[in-house]
Amino acid sequence: MRGIERSFLSRPTLEGAGVHLKRALGPGEAVVADPFLLLDDFHSKNPEDYVAGFPWHPHRGIETVTYMIRGVVEHGDSIGNKGSINSGDVQWMTAGSGIMHQEMPQKFAGLFQGFQLWVNLPSAHKMMKPRYRDVHASEISANSPERGIQVKVIAGRSGKVEGPVKDLVVDVEYLDVSMSAKRRFTRSIKKGNTAIAYVFEGSARFSSDSSKEMGAENVVIFGPGTEVEIETSNENARFLLISGKPLKEPVAWGGPIVMNTEAELELAFEELRTGQFIKDR
Repeated sequence: MRGIERSFLSRPTLEGAGVHLKRALGPGEAVVADPFLLLDDFHSKNPEDYVAGFPWHPHRGIETVTYMIRGVVEHGDSIGNKGSINSGDVQWMTAGSGIMHQEMPQKFAGLFQGFQLWVNLPSAHKMMKPRYRDVHASEISANSPERGIQVKVIAGRSGKVEGPVKDLVVDVEYLDVSMSAKRRFTRSIKKGNTAIAYVFEGSARFSSDSSKEMGAENVVIFGPGTEVEIETSNENARFLLISGKPLKEPVAWGGPIVMNTEAELELAFEELRTGQFIKDR
């Protein structure tokens, strides 16, 4: 059974043109969270906290995964994709050799909430052709391993339910887990894979040897093992459970671009300045 290696609260920060969000994973966790680089939680009832959005910006060397819980984000990119990410939808974008895109949250009545996860690409795929996957809420199925537990599968498998995002470069599972009070959930995780939970509703215990309840905005990075065990007491809980095979490669990180060496990073920004950044349109 995996214990808790690290746990901490997500940190408030500003991104894009002035979006208030909570950073669950960032550069400080790049080694322990490998292959995951970043996890941002943007949630607010005040549109002024998010409508400035994320205007046109570049990415190279990573995948960005946007998952909307409540709300709408309009998007567009340099390879001709545009549309809306609505409540329950997922956008899984592989930046590869380079892409320009924008994500503009729209005013929403009530709590607006979504997440963006960055998955690092291995060196052999850093310069692959960009691709985009638009997954509608209706395509995402849930498994109920027992009464009071629901597992929405975005990537990976739970029971007989397989997520709609397949043929991934990196071996990643992305689950949205809801638990009623006084329930216990056990989940197998491949040996050697990184496993992380992020709580966004309620609270739960994330290790059988810990009595500490982790509430909303808490990040849990699990230690080694083959299973995680989560237990709720007097309230419900909802959390992301993500796992993936570490790349164990050097990371050269410059804002929205992540390569393996400083020379590759410098080349990317030089190409951005000289108009040679986009390789495939």
